[in-house]
Amino acid sequence: MLKNRIRSVIAIGLITLLVLVFTFPASAGHLEPFKSVPVPKKNPQTPEKIELGKKLFFDRRLSGDGTMSCATCHMPELAFTDGQDISLSYPTTKNWRNSPSLINVAFYKFLFHDGRVKTLEDQALFPIMSAFEMNKNLDYLEEQIRVVPEYVDSFKKVFGGDVTREKIAMAIAAFERTLISINSPLDKYLKGDRNALSEEAKKGFELFKGKGKCADCHHGVNLSDDKFYALNVPENPALMNDPRVTATMRFVAKVYHYKDYRNLAEDPGRYLITKDKKDWKAFRTPTLREIAKTAPYMHNGIFNTLDEVIEFFNDGGGKGNKALKPLGLSAEEKKSLKAFLTEALAGEEINLKYPEIP
Repeated sequence: MLKNRIRSVIAIGLITLLVLVFTFPASAGHLEPFKSVPVPKKNPQTPEKIELGKKLFFDRRLSGDGTMSCATCHMPELAFTDGQDISLSYPTTKNWRNSPSLINVAFYKFLFHDGRVKTLEDQALFPIMSAFEMNKNLDYLEEQIRVVPEYVDSFKKVFGGDVTREKIAMAIAAFERTLISINSPLDKYLKGDRNALSEEAKKGFELFKGKGKCADCHHGVNLSDDKFYALNVPENPALMNDPRVTATMRFVAKVYHYKDYRNLAEDPGRYLITKDKKDWKAFRTPTLREIAKTAPYMHNGIFNTLDEVIEFFNDGGGKGNKALKPLGLSAEEKKSLKAFLTEALAGEEINLKYPEIP
């Protein structure tokens, strides 16, 4: 009975993926709003707003010392990640988590690895003002943008008013909603092109849906169930021995009112947000879109390759976790699963023209 229910969930998820893929206009530019992308009524997409958000996304004014922009940690050529085990950080500080891809970020119900916010508008200002990320005083940022005539004109045209931090966030969010992966081999295969996947990838797809149990959590248009799981991913020793990482971790825990933050020695995950014991070391299910470009993997970048990730899940996750069980995949099956992940989930290149910053 349970197996039948799981198969039904997977089938529904894949059908949802197929339906949404069909709604994406294949010839559309990536800076055009897709009709199927969730957009809040208070922040409708317009070409002018998207272009303003793109300029802000690449503008180094948004960091305290003028050396970083949003794109520093979310590089287009790396599927909007930065290729580091943990995200790049403000000089003299150290981040504590991996930089997640922004591909298909519009579809997430929760943002950040711990799901602390639900909208891109709420998310956008976090890294800008974060002491260990871009370290920018938002009051000062508003004044900096207000003295740039081109920005002043753009904000008047787009929002009908003055520059504010809220409108900065809205513009950046509008741009991020255009970062959609479309027409991947999997999309084409689900639309009926039986030649879109290699024979090896087809075997991997069957494992993905079946024995590998990947589709239990990775389904729907974003290949993510938007839930949180404590898989007991190993701590990254390179990070835990760095006092700057420890300082950052304890600072964040202090901000989220974790009582024993001074003695914290591991990442509590979503527990910091919910204070629910079941969420200790739990993290959001990430998208698998463009996964071949987004190494290292997991919230702390502990795994450098997909082979390591597959082995972790095949072993049943980290020691003592209750979410996973060993899969018993053979060497050949692991090879096929990797072929699916690397060949099937990469969409069309996002032809992003870098903006001229005013």
